[in-house]
Amino acid sequence: MSGVERIELARGFSIARVLTGLWQMADQERDGRAFDAAAAAAAMRPYADAGFTTFDMADHYGSAEEVAGRFRATAGSPRVELLTKWVPSPGPITRDDVRTAVERACTRMRSERIDLLQFHAWSYADPAWIDALLWLDELRQEGLIAHLGLTNTDTAHLRLAVESGIPIVSNQVSYSLLDRRAAGAMSAYCAAKGIGILAFGTLAGGFLTERWLGRPEPDWEELETWSQMKYGRFVRAAGGWDALQRLLRAMQLVAAKHACSVANVACRAMLDAPAVAGVIVGARLGERAHVDDNARLSGLRLDAEDRARLAEATDALTPIPGDCGDEYRKPPFLTASGDLSHHVAGFPAPYAVREAADGSTRVLSGTTWETLYGYSRAVRVGDRILVSGTTASHGDRPMGGRDAAAQAHHVIDKIEGAIRSLGGRLEDVVRTRVYVPDAGDWEAVARAHGERFAGIQPANTLVRAGLVGDEYLVEIEAEAVVRAAAAPLPRQDDAGPT
Repeated sequence: MSGVERIELARGFSIARVLTGLWQMADQERDGRAFDAAAAAAAMRPYADAGFTTFDMADHYGSAEEVAGRFRATAGSPRVELLTKWVPSPGPITRDDVRTAVERACTRMRSERIDLLQFHAWSYADPAWIDALLWLDELRQEGLIAHLGLTNTDTAHLRLAVESGIPIVSNQVSYSLLDRRAAGAMSAYCAAKGIGILAFGTLAGGFLTERWLGRPEPDWEELETWSQMKYGRFVRAAGGWDALQRLLRAMQLVAAKHACSVANVACRAMLDAPAVAGVIVGARLGERAHVDDNARLSGLRLDAEDRARLAEATDALTPIPGDCGDEYRKPPFLTASGDLSHHVAGFPAPYAVREAADGSTRVLSGTTWETLYGYSRAVRVGDRILVSGTTASHGDRPMGGRDAAAQAHHVIDKIEGAIRSLGGRLEDVVRTRVYVPDAGDWEAVARAHGERFAGIQPANTLVRAGLVGDEYLVEIEAEAVVRAAAAPLPRQDDAGPT
């Protein structure tokens, strides 16, 4: 019997705690390189036979879904868990788009149902991400999807989805000894809600292995793989090459003590972290395998001395900025290209813009009340944008449940979407007015406001006031002055996020 650790990610659904990631398949096929799909499928067998039965992929990881489907359909293959992702381009999404994407993944993986579908949203200011999640949940209830997860989602928006009643079982985010962003609010929320963190980047593209210990700093413009290009940016953001070497030396001391690899130490440290359900270790199928090394993880136990040594090294690093997934949404873009040029063509306006006869421009967010009571979500006159009092509604559906912070984040998303649609940015906001009916919610709302407006710090007033609708815990209005042109939109390419 395999000694590989397993965990129940959701009721009746268990996975290997060391998942095999197929992201690098896209790199293996880069620039039209010859790729043997049959050999790659056969290379999955040693992992599955050893107990590493869980494979992680995405719609944009080259042929990963087709290769996994080929393996799953091979006679005599062991039962495996195939996790995939859907990463739609920014912009409007229809119910048919969602079904088409899910059915395409099922076809590629030769399965009637997706074990775990993980969704990535590019912009929370565009409500299309909520539409997509709601429609994905419909397909879950229909049976095309067994379980729903998120990927590269920050704490605020994981919270918004969960408190709105969408049954999220996991969030796949970058988490390693180099990147500790998930160690705070994300871990606390996931632990409280029983959501499993699936940690990728645990080996930082190989930088957290013996291969780079004692080596001179590489030429960052001449790295071999997309993975190295991406995590090279994490290395530099975390303090640079010398900081990495200090961390690697600490990891090597722990590895020598336990007669294991540095990679084992990197993985075990994350497996022991609160709320982490599993770590994803990338594989270049058909080129090299790490089955034997990964198998040693089950017997590795770090003691207090090991944890203290690693903590001392990680505490000396420069923290990676922001929350989980921010590397895909705001500078510094810690991606292979250093921007979003390999991911998206641009970001369409979240809401339709209407020109008025008086020269002003206006947007509607689609709530029933705007049409019924004759007002706009926001109006731009010259360089000023005025945003109406906004509550946590999406169409005719209230969002955020009874969680005031979740509602506040959704409200600010809508405000940002309206301002973006009129040519501004959230950074252009100069005043906000916040209304809460329950004095007990003021601090949660104020803290959410502080998270989103940190560094902007507009003039602000918070008032206790009755709102129309008992389901609404907060209402916010905003004023912005547009002071700078928006940055040019990036170009489109094939790759997406991990």
